[in-house]
Amino acid sequence: MIKRQSFYVAAAFSFALFMSAGCATQNAVQKEESIVPAPVVKTTEQSKPAVTSYGQSAAINASQAAPPKTIADGQQADKSSSTSQLQSALEKIYFNFDSADLSEAARTTLTKNASVLIKEPSAKIRIEGNCDERGSAEYNLALGERRAKSAQQYLQTLGVKPDRLSIISYGKEKPAVQGSDEPAMAKNRRDEFVVLTK
Repeated sequence: MIKRQSFYVAAAFSFALFMSAGCATQNAVQKEESIVPAPVVKTTEQSKPAVTSYGQSAAINASQAAPPKTIADGQQADKSSSTSQLQSALEKIYFNFDSADLSEAARTTLTKNASVLIKEPSAKIRIEGNCDERGSAEYNLALGERRAKSAQQYLQTLGVKPDRLSIISYGKEKPAVQGSDEPAMAKNRRDEFVVLTK
């Protein structure tokens, strides 16, 4: 009888000990769950925004986000500046009404453009032929192409390599000046020279 009672006492004590240990563990888990860790911000070599455990982008200082300037960036800026300078050095030429013949003024301008292009042997240029508003769209596309070809052929005779020159006609679709009077239309009968690569 005494053995049975001490067995029950020992069993009750073990059960109470087990329960209290289980509650302590549960409380510890609940306490740990209530603690919110501070988000950790990690930057990669590409300075991508770090992501917290909640899936939100963490803020990164502007100094960290901006990649350092490299030599390539400087070269790109120099190339862009050089392309812009070349573009501004190339002058437009103008044509008489319904003509693709080069005037004396157009030949003089093309001679200047050729000397600029010869100094920049890697530059590729697109010659864009344009017309005034008179005539059909189809007719003006053909006329614009003849105007661009006239300039292309003359530049080649002045020493610009053919593989550096391409042509396109916009016909009357890209007027430089709006208006139907002769001064406006005279400015629309033109070739423009666009730097593609340098």
